[in-house]
Amino acid sequence: MTQIDPFIEGKKVLLLGFGREGQSTYQMLTRTKAYKELAVADRLAERPQHVDPEVAWIFGPDYQTVMEDYDLVFKSPGIVLDRPAASYRCHIVSQSQLFFSLFRDQIIGITGTKGKSTTTSLLYHILRSAGRKVLLAGNIGIPAFDQIDRADPDTDIVFELSCHQLEHMTVSPHIALLLNIHEEHLDHYGTMDKYIQSKQNIYRHQRPGDILVCGEQCLPPKGICPATVIPVVDLGESHPSAKDPADPLTSPSAVLLRGSQIFWKEGSYQIPSERLHLLGHHNHYDIAFVYQVCKLKGIDDETFARGLESYEPLPHRLSFLGEKDGIRYYDDSISTICDTTIQALNTLKDTDTVLIGGMDRGIDYGDLIRYLSSSPIPHIILMEATGKRIYKEIIQDFPELATSGRLTLTGHLEEAVRAAKALTRPGRCCVLSPAAASYGIFKDFEERGDVFKRLTLGS
Repeated sequence: MTQIDPFIEGKKVLLLGFGREGQSTYQMLTRTKAYKELAVADRLAERPQHVDPEVAWIFGPDYQTVMEDYDLVFKSPGIVLDRPAASYRCHIVSQSQLFFSLFRDQIIGITGTKGKSTTTSLLYHILRSAGRKVLLAGNIGIPAFDQIDRADPDTDIVFELSCHQLEHMTVSPHIALLLNIHEEHLDHYGTMDKYIQSKQNIYRHQRPGDILVCGEQCLPPKGICPATVIPVVDLGESHPSAKDPADPLTSPSAVLLRGSQIFWKEGSYQIPSERLHLLGHHNHYDIAFVYQVCKLKGIDDETFARGLESYEPLPHRLSFLGEKDGIRYYDDSISTICDTTIQALNTLKDTDTVLIGGMDRGIDYGDLIRYLSSSPIPHIILMEATGKRIYKEIIQDFPELATSGRLTLTGHLEEAVRAAKALTRPGRCCVLSPAAASYGIFKDFEERGDVFKRLTLGS
């Protein structure tokens, strides 16, 4: 008997979506067959070989019309329902919902528009290197049900949560980290308010005694979160005029980051930035969150530093690819919003060429355009739909930048790389930091980064 059998026993169950998570759910449910009936519904999938012949397979554009024929529907993240979830007679759940129902007291849940994968993998690495019993799951690429049999009562579970996983959640983790909220996924949510509401589910259902470590920019409205709230305040890279950590207006529970130094109520910690593989002040911000959780878990500074220094960053996150013909190439394909592209360019001070553009999700590019207009970067290559839109907005509102000779408008990534190779000076950097999604052009941002590497370095 599996731990989820009581939730499905004797019920007609439908798996809505048969991607990585749907396949994981299928494997778990068919192990004991506690359900009365099981079906799989997906818009694009085809029935795989060697599957249970008693399972019904429903494919095509009308795949959601069968939902109310079932008692329980496991919805995969990212699937947009044809109507509001509350209007269905069936009970709609997810892997994350059931997993949290079983293990919420052991879970450290992490979300944010940007930085969540780095924060999740870094925290997991440091806890593991400190000798803790820890599991990694969620949006990081490991379905929760794949870890369910390994979760003992004394196991810490580090769980990355996307907005899609949080959208219908009614259980929040014991320790929640909300890094930031920026304009993103408006193609799915329609409005920024709906996107924010989805993110807020990471703390909305917390209990007294729980903990929320939260970026100052997205602190919960008064009365919405019963947990102990620990704000994380970024005072900037090097601002001597910034608020002093001893300022009485600063919350005594806050974690403060100034440059590469973390201040908290019981002391401070100097990030050994010169010995880290993580580049940039934005990663120091993520480290501040991880440091606070490690303090809550009783990990001393020396152990923390060892884990921090041995951590290898995830690919496609301002990753150095290599050098060819004197040009140093960096892959920041994970960047899908303006803020992260600005962070990348602030980190790589010797950038000669930046490649920007991708799928147009309708976000505002004003901040990025203003940054580029005042930056010293000599070569700005714009590509795809967002590149064209940015180019038009520059011509309309920033005539000095438009006539500076710094802009190159291209079609696709291959053409953009050809232009970059011709323009970038030896001894300088060329960075792919698109500030746009990859969907409709590439399978995902990983494929986009891999193609960039092949086009630049030939591997």
